[in-house]
Amino acid sequence: MIREAVITTIDANGAAHITPLGYRLSNEYVLLAPFVPSRTLDNLRQRPAATLNFTDDVRIIAGALTGQRSWPTSPTSRIDGLRLADLLAHWELEVASVREHPERPEFLCRIVAEVNHRPFLGFNRAQAAVLELAILVSRLDWLPADKVQIEREYLQIAVNKTGGPNEHQAWAWLTAAIDAHPRHQTRRMPQ
Repeated sequence: MIREAVITTIDANGAAHITPLGYRLSNEYVLLAPFVPSRTLDNLRQRPAATLNFTDDVRIIAGALTGQRSWPTSPTSRIDGLRLADLLAHWELEVASVREHPERPEFLCRIVAEVNHRPFLGFNRAQAAVLELAILVSRLDWLPADKVQIEREYLQIAVNKTGGPNEHQAWAWLTAAIDAHPRHQTRRMPQ
């Protein structure tokens, strides 16, 4: 099972890189497999530690995909790293081993700290819809425009019915990214 979270890695200059990333659990370890090339991959190679941030603020996920990356952070307790300041929980990870792969190297990470910050209040359909659209946005370079449009229209229903201000803002960022993408711009019929 692949789960989605927000990962924080640190670059060579000490700056946080915040981005969504799917992860898997493997016994007591966390398996991270960032794409080649990616800043997350570069950062993990330079500093073999990361923070998994568990948040219900979908703006952070949408923002990472649309250039809105400036989120408040706080220092971690057990690794030389940063975590999101406002989140549900976080895990601090140290890389135990790396299995090289030409497309997605796998980093097997030991959990060295698990911290809960506030309770999870339940699922929201709009949050799930934003997450699904974010995944589509991350694949705009290879997904057909008609598939993206059909999914977008269906997911919009949940945002309209159950979304709050955060979900609507995240949705606006993602739909603007789709509309601006050359493969997904609406084609106008000649008049």
